[in-house]
Amino acid sequence: MTFLVNHPILTFVVTVVVLWLSFLVGTVLRKRRSDMAEEERGDYGVLLAAMLTLLGLIIAFTFSMAGTRYDQRKNLEEEEANAIGTEYVRAELLPTDTAEKVRGLLRSYLDQRILFYTYSGDQLREVNATTAKLQVELWEAVKTPAGTNRGAVEALTVSGMNDVLNSQGYTQAAWWNRIPIGAWCLMWTIAICCNLMIGFYMRPKDPGSIQFIMPIVIGVAFFLIADIDTPRRGIITVHPQNLVSLADSLHPH
Repeated sequence: MTFLVNHPILTFVVTVVVLWLSFLVGTVLRKRRSDMAEEERGDYGVLLAAMLTLLGLIIAFTFSMAGTRYDQRKNLEEEEANAIGTEYVRAELLPTDTAEKVRGLLRSYLDQRILFYTYSGDQLREVNATTAKLQVELWEAVKTPAGTNRGAVEALTVSGMNDVLNSQGYTQAAWWNRIPIGAWCLMWTIAICCNLMIGFYMRPKDPGSIQFIMPIVIGVAFFLIADIDTPRRGIITVHPQNLVSLADSLHPH
């Protein structure tokens, strides 16, 4: 299930196929009840309308969850760029040798943070390892002068470096924060029931194209939700535009 929702296009294909099959199951059940009265059909119509309304509400709620998480990732990318830029400026207050070291480390750290948004798989694990190593070096670089001279300047740089390190943790947590699998299972279950009911409710004289409409519409909705909720493999992704802009301004030309 996790593999499925991590690949939005696959989510669309599987959703359309499964919902179309559930529609066919409904038509088979309908053929076994060919003597259905109009009053009974009306009752099934009310039930189908209620089920479709529930499905629409759940899709809207889940889409809102995905959109909120997407906005959170964008905002944290901006906050991380601000934290790194602020600490880069504060590094001027340190002794010359220490300031140059901290600035060089921050530029290297910034490059790794940009790669975090673009890489995946083994490359991402390498980026995370390099980032962790740079974090240790950055902390040691500001901790040493703070330990020998505990003044306001040193406290300011230590506080700024703490913000830099914390911002990376918040960003990572936001990328791990996905729509629960239980919510996906609930949506698929209700969608399958709706399409089964549509196949059961449809009359033999109704257009055959009806069997494809709902699976495709619901498939598109599920694709969009999965795409927004998938940080790395989707079409709609978070681009590190603030980090890239900061890198362009910090790196010497």
